[in-house]
Amino acid sequence: MSIETSLARAPANADTKGLDIMQISERPAGDVMIVDVSGKITLGDGGDVVLNLGDVSYVDSAGLGEIVQAYATMNKGGGALKLLNTTKRIKDLLSITKLLTVFECHDNEADAVKSFK
Repeated sequence: MSIETSLARAPANADTKGLDIMQISERPAGDVMIVDVSGKITLGDGGDVVLNLGDVSYVDSAGLGEIVQAYATMNKGGGALKLLNTTKRIKDLLSITKLLTVFECHDNEADAVKSFK
C-alpha cells in the first residue's frame, strides 16, 4: 500500500522566519502510511493561495471535492484560490465537471502570483 503526497512547500532557500508553515511528511508503519502534519493548517484566514498541481498525477472525486471546498472557504474568507500547472488530465476533469469556468488556472507561477494584484 502506498500513499503519494505532493504538496507545494516553501523552497529550501525561502525566508520562512516567523512563519508557521505547514510541513508534511510520511512514513510507513507496516502496511499503513502515517502522514505527519505540523504547523498551521488554515484556509479561511482571508489569504490568497496558489495550488500547484504540476506533480499531481491523479485526482479522484473526493480530492476534487476538497479542492472545491477549499475554493469556497477561501472566497468566503475574503481570499482566493487559484490553480497552477494543471496537467491535461486535471484540465480534462475540470472541463467535464464544468469547474474549468470556476477556477482560474495558470501555467506560470509568476503570472499566478501577479493575478492577485
